[in-house]
Formats: sequence, structure tokens, C-alpha cells
Amino acid sequence: MQTQSPRSRKRLLKLKLNGRWREDAVAENQLLVDYLRDVAGLTGVKTGCDGGECGACTVLVDGEAVPSCITLAARCHEQSVETIEGLIQQGRPNRLQRSFHEKLGAQCGFCTPGMIMAAEALLRRNPHPNDGEIRLALSGNLCRCTGYIKIIESVRTAAETPA
Repeated sequence: MQTQSPRSRKRLLKLKLNGRWREDAVAENQLLVDYLRDVAGLTGVKTGCDGGECGACTVLVDGEAVPSCITLAARCHEQSVETIEGLIQQGRPNRLQRSFHEKLGAQCGFCTPGMIMAAEALLRRNPHPNDGEIRLALSGNLCRCTGYIKIIESVRTAAETPA
């Protein structure tokens, strides 16, 4: 005899997404990455490994870099969530986005949003990191295209640029 899988219950999620409060009904088991991409339409958040190991899905939750593929959306209730799209300032890329472009820190671009969000968390808590601190902050983010030299150089350049 087959048993029916229990339906996922829904709950109201209220969060501040890229500076704006919003409310949505979400399944209790919905992952933050799926909420951001499918409900909020923020496709800058990438799904890579689905296990919290590659960093492509990194977003900021209350200013901390978090892998959204292993974070339940419901756990972000009444918290601030920031994605790569939220870093745009008055229609222009922020200093990290500019430096990744100018210093060629983005190769294929798949890992770039997660790298930038991890670097943003670093620069907020440490505006002038050394290369070792940059490497540590990005240690949860994988890139298949580079040897990380251009990525580290991009973060260093952003740190030297006025915010």
C-alpha cells in the first residue's frame, strides 16, 4: 500500500529583501535559493551544488554571507536578505561589481554573484582586508574557470576604492 507524502504546510514569510519589506506564503521546506529565484524573480542567485559547498548561491542574511541552497526561506522571517541585485546603487554597479568587471575577476560569471556577496560581507566588517583575509572570506566559494588571482585582485581593488 502506498502512502501519500504529507503536503508541505505554508507559512507567511516577512522579510526585508534588498531594502524593501515583502510578505509571501512559502512552504515550510522551501529553500531560500528557490524562494529568491522562483518567487522573488532574483535570478542572480545561482544554484550550483545544492549542498552548501560551492558558494554560487551566497546571499547576505543580516549582513552575513549564507549559502541559500541549504537555508530554509522560513528561517529568514523578519530578517534582511540581500542578493547581488540589491548591490546596484542608483542604477549603477557598486565598487565590487565594477572591480570584478575591470580586473577580469569574472570569467564565465556563474560563481561571480556568490563571490561578490561573500566579498561584500567581508568589506562591511573589514574595509581594508589583506590577501589572506580575502582568501579566507572567499574560501567557501568555488570557481572552475580561474586560479583565483583575478578574483582576489578584484576584491583588493574594491577595498582600495572609496565606497
